[in-house]
Amino acid sequence: MSAAPTKDDIMKWTAIMFGPEGTIWEGGTFQLEVTFTEEFPTKPPHVRFLNPMFHPNIYANGEICLDILQNQWSPIYDIAAILTSIQSLLCDPNPNSPANSEAARLWNENRREYNRRVTQCVEDSWMLAESLTEDIPLPEGCDPNAEIHVPSHSSDDDDNMVDH
Repeated sequence: MSAAPTKDDIMKWTAIMFGPEGTIWEGGTFQLEVTFTEEFPTKPPHVRFLNPMFHPNIYANGEICLDILQNQWSPIYDIAAILTSIQSLLCDPNPNSPANSEAARLWNENRREYNRRVTQCVEDSWMLAESLTEDIPLPEGCDPNAEIHVPSHSSDDDDNMVDH
């Protein structure tokens, strides 16, 4: 995952998060908008998914119901901690505090249908990711058909990484 300020506003960031490996979210590429206020780090940033999401703790408008973005906020959280918490929430929802009651119901009562709906979100994320990058010119010398290899890393490597 990665995050960076937008071109025109240091208080508004764009983040990219990948679905966690070995889960129904695997393969998804999700874009988030992170908006900081002047009260940061005393107050949490406002974070929302730009992709359509089907999850018990994500509202239809992409806003996220997560304790660290609300009543459990602490100034020690940085953008990496926030995004890691959101990524963990994807696989471990709290259906008892639903932002999407249908997703919470399916999570509890019909996991097959829930998984089908999540799989559709993952597949839809590919089209959004493609549309976001299709107008970006490639640097000179880049082969658009080259295979991309992303090395995996263990948690021991995290100290040496900027992007997670």
